Amino acid sequence: MIVAEDIHFFYPNKVEALKGVSLTIKEGEFIAIMGQNGAGKSTLVKHFNGLLKPTLGTVRVNGVETTKTSVATLARDVGFVFQNPDHQLFSETVEDEIAFALKNFGFEPEVIEKRVTWALNLLALTQYRKTSPFLLSGGERKRVALASVLAWDPQTLILDEPTIGQDHEQKEKLRQFIMQMQIQKKTVVIVTHDVEFVAECNLRVVLMKEGKIVADGLGKDILTDPALLELSSIVLPQIAQIFAKLSTLGLPKDIIDIYEAKEIILKAQESGLRK
Repeated sequence: MIVAEDIHFFYPNKVEALKGVSLTIKEGEFIAIMGQNGAGKSTLVKHFNGLLKPTLGTVRVNGVETTKTSVATLARDVGFVFQNPDHQLFSETVEDEIAFALKNFGFEPEVIEKRVTWALNLLALTQYRKTSPFLLSGGERKRVALASVLAWDPQTLILDEPTIGQDHEQKEKLRQFIMQMQIQKKTVVIVTHDVEFVAECNLRVVLMKEGKIVADGLGKDILTDPALLELSSIVLPQIAQIFAKLSTLGLPKDIIDIYEAKEIILKAQESGLRK
């Protein structure tokens, strides 16, 4: 789906934000890109829909080099939700915001109506349909930005800090929706500092530091390695902290998924009762 090969990127002020990054993302994968501020995470994902072009190296999306096609063409297949929703919201109402791209992509009016209603319901925004997005809270504007991208059903979805300003209920809805997208073979890439959200999703994790990838693997391997996390200024997930202590009782310590943790503890209790 997305292949980055030895890409370097310099901003106009000569700062090298990416230093030889290579990464392959397959169709249907769910990946979290993590690291401290300034690690190059957002810069990297902006290459995936052509918002930025590599100074050196190549990025291919569906086999097409991003330097040889337009952002508008890439946007049909690669939806991008910015960290700051105000960078992409501009319409007078929430309804118009969600419908804007659908109209640009040539959807029929009846389809637009159905997709807008679906997105409003999905992200609990129906009551704000006729409201200006700029009158909403930061978390609500974030959901409007997400709805405006989900409405056209892109094959790849890139979310920059999607959980900021969201309560636990909204985070869980987002997690469930992403899992549904995986079933549909959609590709999802998130940039996030939310280690607890990543732990609950138990996905592939890419760690970055100073413009380079320093680790790439399963979440349960990356997020239970204190040395790797310290390298990228990430705190060990709470479940991993608990199981690191419980490992002295014979329980596994590479646990980050709360649902898996629940099953293990229940089985341990049943085993103890039988003894």
